[in-house]
Amino acid sequence: MRRPFILRYSPRALLLLLVALAPLWPVTAARAEGEGIGVISSSVTSEFPDGFRIRVQASGGERIDSIAIRLRVGQQTSGVYNYLEMGKGEIVDAELFWRTRTAGAYIPPGTIISYIIEVEDLEGNVVATEPEEFIYHDARFDWQEVSDGPVAVAYHGPVRTRAETILQTILDTMDTMGPVLGADIFAPIRVTMYNNVKEMLEALPPRSATVGRELITEGQAFNDIGTLLVLGGGRLSTGTASHEVTHILTHRAGSSVFRGIPSWLSEGLSEYGNVDPGYSYDIALEFAIETDRLLPVAFMNVLPGKPEDVIIFYGQARSIVRYMIGVFGPSKMKELMATMKSGVNVDDALQAVYGFDRLELDAQWRMAIRAPSYVPPESGRSRPTPIPLPTVGLYTLTPQADTSGIGDQSDEPTPTATPEPTPTATPEPTATPEPTPTEVTVAIASEDTGASQQTTEPAGEERPEPVPGGGCNGPIRGAGRTTEASFIGLLAMIAWLGFRRVRGR
Repeated sequence: MRRPFILRYSPRALLLLLVALAPLWPVTAARAEGEGIGVISSSVTSEFPDGFRIRVQASGGERIDSIAIRLRVGQQTSGVYNYLEMGKGEIVDAELFWRTRTAGAYIPPGTIISYIIEVEDLEGNVVATEPEEFIYHDARFDWQEVSDGPVAVAYHGPVRTRAETILQTILDTMDTMGPVLGADIFAPIRVTMYNNVKEMLEALPPRSATVGRELITEGQAFNDIGTLLVLGGGRLSTGTASHEVTHILTHRAGSSVFRGIPSWLSEGLSEYGNVDPGYSYDIALEFAIETDRLLPVAFMNVLPGKPEDVIIFYGQARSIVRYMIGVFGPSKMKELMATMKSGVNVDDALQAVYGFDRLELDAQWRMAIRAPSYVPPESGRSRPTPIPLPTVGLYTLTPQADTSGIGDQSDEPTPTATPEPTPTATPEPTATPEPTPTEVTVAIASEDTGASQQTTEPAGEERPEPVPGGGCNGPIRGAGRTTEASFIGLLAMIAWLGFRRVRGR
């Protein structure tokens, strides 16, 4: 009888066998879990101001066809999409550097960025992660935060008290202006506070670099993103934060996919909601009334070029908004914002809510402040005299009678002759005053109607280009000659008003 085979082993031999087979287990286990694909880990690292780096590790090996990321920046409703560069192996590593240092791709520091990782296999099956968020901080500093409700203020260094002051200012502004505008005050607002001009300059959009060498930006709002930059060390930091956050609220309440809020209304509301307003705008407005220098603010698409006119623009815009809310009540302003949010242009929205357009609003406001009436310029432009086109006939080699003479009663045919060109008399130019060498007359189109308005602006002065996403077209307070010019202009207004008052006694 054959004896059965019995395997004899010692505990030590079994342990050595298990150690030898251990490297094969992960591969066997991965295949046993299924032959699908998935994301093992993902991370996003800020390298501001250059951009941020995205890293993904996925399982699936040769079955993975692509790894992509979907991003949504701040409060924007639309997203962006891009593919990562993949490695090879059973575990795939992928990476993408998202650049933000160009004008078109700029993202302000402190912005919340939501993202989803998608892995697709060769058969078209897609596995996506749950939405995640990261804050695109300025990588030059270690940031701390103070927050309350939807508002968070990021700061660095021993300036917590200052950050808390900015936070409280923004909360007070939202409590005041939220009901007036009917704006969403629960969506997040991220604030990044810088301590000095040098720090702030590096954080601004690339287009601001040439301007920033001589000018100081104390605050900038990015309305559709919900992000705000503030120069915390500035003497006007609380007023700047209040002004800029009102821009974000105004955008939420009244901007539509078709058009935004006109500058005069947006800036006027921001100054109306400013919890720490300056006195310069009131002085400039009084000066403009006394000297008949009021501007057609409601019909201007851009700010004027002269520093003293910019101050007048802001003074007028704030005064007009004060008149609208003071006379007709805050409920009308809330209704106006809702009407414009639906896509209606400013004139139609004013007509629907208040019963008048911008021209009548300007007239009523001027009457209320006892200012001279505004006489709009003649609309339209001079057009050249129309010249009738020659009659074109069929091509023929047979001489034809000249039938161009109207009323010719002759029956005899006349040979065709090449007509001599008749000299056209050069019209005498209309006697119009020539502009001075320092000024040029330009036509400014109205925001919504396209009608042109004439205004006179200084020649040779470059305006800073609008910043992508920028929320404020306000005056940039600066150093050097820019500040000196506006400051001297303001002093001149104060001196002139003082002289008038002394003279009137």
